[in-house]
Amino acid sequence: MRSAHHLPVFFDDAHRALATKIEAAIAPGGKPRAHGDADADVAANVVPWLAREGMTELLAPNDRRMSVRALCVAREALAYVSPLADAIFAVQGLGAQPLLQASKFSRKEDVLREMRAGTRVGAFALTEPEAGSDVASMRAVARREGDAWILDGEKVFISNVGIAHSLVVFANADPSLGKKGISAFFVEATAPGLKLETIATSGDHPLGRVIMRGCRVPADALVGEIGHGMRLALGTLDVFRTSVGAAAVGMAHRALDEALAHVARRVQFGQPLADFQLVQAMLAEMATELDAARLLVARAAWIKDTNATTATSAASAVAMAKLYATESAQRIIDRAVQLHGGLGVTSGCVVERLYREIRPLRIYEGTSEIQKIILGSALAKQAKEAAA
Repeated sequence: MRSAHHLPVFFDDAHRALATKIEAAIAPGGKPRAHGDADADVAANVVPWLAREGMTELLAPNDRRMSVRALCVAREALAYVSPLADAIFAVQGLGAQPLLQASKFSRKEDVLREMRAGTRVGAFALTEPEAGSDVASMRAVARREGDAWILDGEKVFISNVGIAHSLVVFANADPSLGKKGISAFFVEATAPGLKLETIATSGDHPLGRVIMRGCRVPADALVGEIGHGMRLALGTLDVFRTSVGAAAVGMAHRALDEALAHVARRVQFGQPLADFQLVQAMLAEMATELDAARLLVARAAWIKDTNATTATSAASAVAMAKLYATESAQRIIDRAVQLHGGLGVTSGCVVERLYREIRPLRIYEGTSEIQKIILGSALAKQAKEAAA
């Protein structure tokens, strides 16, 4: 793994110390654990393991001051070792963030304490079969009935289903208001009328469907105010979107390291693969794209933490980082598979697993196409303003 001392200029000594601490936790003896041989790779044990290592504190800090750079440090390190641990870490944060942001929620302190301790695993239920990128089109509804809320609808592609103890579920409490009626609710996984179904994926991540048929939750399950759901959902994603790029960097870095080790020991036509100029050209492209992605992510995280620019410019920086980091990671990992030859597509090979793990990052928390729309509209607006 790359030493914490190589973090870009956008990070300070506190972040370097955090990186050193995390690297020590996940790499006993100074050598990174291989994919699949760490306790943290067993889904049900990930959050307790994260809590033991102090990483859940980053997701629900006592002082409520979220650090995007700290999230990026953690996610890059975790994704290098275990994309599964990284994904569960991120979703634990998505489940905690709406509670942190909410103006009121009667169980806030107790729930956040449990999430920090690793005794409660959270989830974030936003996406629906007919409302993915178009969040405002969600069909899930909530109605007040005496001392309870009744939720009806369906959520899909929800991470941590199967291991989560509770979910923050978004539903429209006043459909007549359109998206202004969308609200957030805290739902225990054991709530009556709630059905959870697992969805098989190309990876081994806990993913599933949330089906609500007369799902009954207490009146105080409302997180924040009625109609604040969109604000909480988008605010949560805004905090974590940059860190998706950091996770992509971690996976790409691991792929590059695996490729370098392979071409150094693999001999063909009487010499190591590393001696062939075409191989060296591929490695050069991989390393260049990796460093460019890491710098874009670091800049975006620094902007988010310091409010160093306007909201529009910050959104563009985050979109650029998420877009480039995930797309370039896909290319880097693909080249790593190519350099491994037939071995690269065999089960158990690290780069084969990375090839499957990287693909969802180009989709979740805003597809690459959505990021291009954000960037393109910002550039078009600047051009029109300059021409006026």
